[in-house]
Amino acid sequence: MSGGDQEPDDAWQRAVREQFPIIATHPELAYLDSAATSQKPQAVLDAVHTYLTSSNANAGRGTYTWANRTTEGVEAARARVSQFLGDPAPHHSTVHLTSGTTEGLRSVARDWLTGYLTDGDEILVPHADHRANLDPWLEARDLLAARGVDVRVRPLPYQRSSGDYDHRALSRVVGPRTRFVAATHVHHVYGGDMNVHRLRAAVGPDVPICLDAAQSVGHIPIRLGDPAFDVDFVVFSGHKAFALPGTGAVWARNTRGPALRPAGWQGTPNTVGAVSLTAALDWLDTLGVDRVNAHVSALTARLTDQLRHLSAYDVLGCPASLASGTELPTAQRRHGIVTFRHRDIRSDDLGFILYSHGFMVRADSLCQAGLDDSGGKDGSVRVSLHVYNTKDEIDRLLAVLASLE
Repeated sequence: MSGGDQEPDDAWQRAVREQFPIIATHPELAYLDSAATSQKPQAVLDAVHTYLTSSNANAGRGTYTWANRTTEGVEAARARVSQFLGDPAPHHSTVHLTSGTTEGLRSVARDWLTGYLTDGDEILVPHADHRANLDPWLEARDLLAARGVDVRVRPLPYQRSSGDYDHRALSRVVGPRTRFVAATHVHHVYGGDMNVHRLRAAVGPDVPICLDAAQSVGHIPIRLGDPAFDVDFVVFSGHKAFALPGTGAVWARNTRGPALRPAGWQGTPNTVGAVSLTAALDWLDTLGVDRVNAHVSALTARLTDQLRHLSAYDVLGCPASLASGTELPTAQRRHGIVTFRHRDIRSDDLGFILYSHGFMVRADSLCQAGLDDSGGKDGSVRVSLHVYNTKDEIDRLLAVLASLE
């Protein structure tokens, strides 16, 4: 690495790593699939255990102490999400707890967008991001079409070399009937910041923007009071930010268009998931998301700086992000995700080889919209990092990759 990149704080990171029982008890394995789901720290496990053994009940359906505590816990989780995201006006916004990003985006599409659009409107959506940020908008279009409302779905333009949105071309796509934009904060394949602030500049002050933050919440700071985050919906998966599986949230600003109100009867909420989400966000705040970001960014730079010298591999995404050093703009740095292909070894075979050496990675088409889910020619290997990963794991991975050249 060049001197411009900060090395990880080894002592701090070792102490953090010990807080993850599944990581600490399996030192022979390197978990490199955090973009799929994160491991859980002891603080979250303890909060879940305490809840299930002291006050487990249904929420909003009882008057006894356990039920009241559970109801308060669910409401506390909503308030904690708003606080964690730096909501500047929580009295105007709402938080809807979901099973994850996919359900959250579907809720925005089904429960809000279909009532907001009218005949002849246009929406801009990503066609090369995660399928969860494409399919719900297509489903909303089809629901409207069944009602006789014609809505045009236009793809966000991309830069071929980097995988980033083409913000210059975007100004030519936006029109007088553009009513909504769906975008991604950090790309789940390329790991790049997709520069949402440029989207706002291109579409103007009145168009609602929905942000898929599945790969950014818990990894990099999000401060909704910052003009760079002038978005209307932030959707994320709690299970990728140290909470239990089946947790997530939609934050809605509720200032452009009507307030988000999930349709239908709301049944029993994921009460233990809500408890875990609050505990995870508390733990992250204590740890410091800025520090998490610094650690993971340093590991990512370490990996990319060496991987670019291995001629057998093609790294997907922005080529500039392979160069380390302070001269690289922050927006071009990869945020904990590095995806690559071997020029001769199939991606699924490479995934098995790496696991035989103790590395758990993702090896397929990564649910990228528009690609073949079978993992054939579009398959790739994704390494995704979090705060429990170490320099030693990166160096051992690089050694194995180099041996396969």
